[in-house]
Amino acid sequence: ELMVIGDKSQTDICLCYMQDRVPKKLLKQIKNSLAKINLESVLSTGYIRPFLESKSFEVFSSTGTTERPDVLCSKLIEGRVALLIDGVPFAIVIPKFFTESFQTLDDYAFKPYYAFFIRWIKYIAFFISILLPALYVSIALHHPELLNSTLLMILVDAEKKAPISLLAEGLGVLIMYEIIREAGLRLPKAVGGAVSIVGGLIIGDSAVNSGLVSTPMLTIIALAVTSGFVVPELNQSITILRLLFLISGGLLGLFGISLLGSAVLFNICATEDYGFPFTAPISPFNLKSMRDTTFRQGFRKMQDGGFTVEELHE
Repeated sequence: ELMVIGDKSQTDICLCYMQDRVPKKLLKQIKNSLAKINLESVLSTGYIRPFLESKSFEVFSSTGTTERPDVLCSKLIEGRVALLIDGVPFAIVIPKFFTESFQTLDDYAFKPYYAFFIRWIKYIAFFISILLPALYVSIALHHPELLNSTLLMILVDAEKKAPISLLAEGLGVLIMYEIIREAGLRLPKAVGGAVSIVGGLIIGDSAVNSGLVSTPMLTIIALAVTSGFVVPELNQSITILRLLFLISGGLLGLFGISLLGSAVLFNICATEDYGFPFTAPISPFNLKSMRDTTFRQGFRKMQDGGFTVEELHE
């Protein structure tokens, strides 16, 4: 279906769905949400997505995007609704579930056991990216008794040369990384990548040699940042959460990490759009849908019936 949104831009929006698969209530609710949009212009997916999300604050977005036609087709077959915006190479997909951020269409080209391995690598990388710097700082500052004598001596030897606190050191390295990354993105492609690599090497090497930053801290931050690239769809949320967990761990130790982690978990569990829980099919638990979430069964076992999102509607 075609519709026009934007008083001035008059942007064409295409509503895509399969008539025999989409839940009728979901389709009606999305049309009502689009009808309430009263913007002068719509130039990208970011203009529309807030109107399609029920909560004003969500740690992770409950609407998905994709630029691959094969991924979009697979979502439509599952009974989802997609929005195509004129001039935008991305499609909005509704609804989206948290576990889908760790799945790719390439998983279905692999053997089930390898797809299972890759998906769990992504889950592990996700937690490493968010929690590793915070755990390092909190244990070093508040719970050194958790380290064995060898690790403790390495940490003490590395940090005694640094002129600033461990928390300030971690925040400084993370912010400097974001500055270098943003500079690489905004520069022309011909020089952006080179600037990021050379800038990171020069600044990192100089910071360690001058004693401003310890080698363990630089290693921890580099490992956390690299792990975040494994789940690019969640990169924005991971970046902010990494900083928040680092501050919480530095100020309150493991208690601060647990407190913030509980708040994030509550937010994820409370996220629900159009009657579809963001945490489905894990919570509420759906056994049939679990065969293609944290692991993937073979196609022989999945051919007994097609999955539609209506099965996960509350």
